[in-house]
Amino acid sequence: MAKNHSFDIVSEIDFQEVDNAVNQAYKEITQRYDLKDSHTELSLNRKDKLLSINTKDDYSRKASIDILETKMIRRGISIKALDFEEPESASGGRLKQKINLRSGISKENAKKITKLIKESKLKVSAQIQDEQVRVQGSKIDDLQSIIALVKEADLEFPTQFTNMK
Repeated sequence: MAKNHSFDIVSEIDFQEVDNAVNQAYKEITQRYDLKDSHTELSLNRKDKLLSINTKDDYSRKASIDILETKMIRRGISIKALDFEEPESASGGRLKQKINLRSGISKENAKKITKLIKESKLKVSAQIQDEQVRVQGSKIDDLQSIIALVKEADLEFPTQFTNMK
């Protein structure tokens, strides 16, 4: 009987690293000459998986996002995890931007992954479990092909591969 191998496809964020990236970005924003007077506020709400930027104008908003994304990348966080809402007006003529942090694979995205795996015609099975997808197969090579397939798929959310057995 062939041994079954498996792994999980997940979409997780290390919130400690996000916290570090936010702190580093804030520090740089407050020190940068062109942003010093913007009184930009950056905040992270871990529970709601939400980042907020409050700043004086569109230039400061874009520059702050640019700095934040750079810090995220340096800390190993995919910027695909950032889901930007439309900027909105805040009190005092300021601008507010909310950024949702994508963590976990939604049902809709899990279906995209399982469809992709089915279309590969490899002898593996994929099951949606909560916010992840479990992939099983008897050949390690097939599982490695699935990992390559998912990595190349250019999905709009970050993926990681865990629990290789």
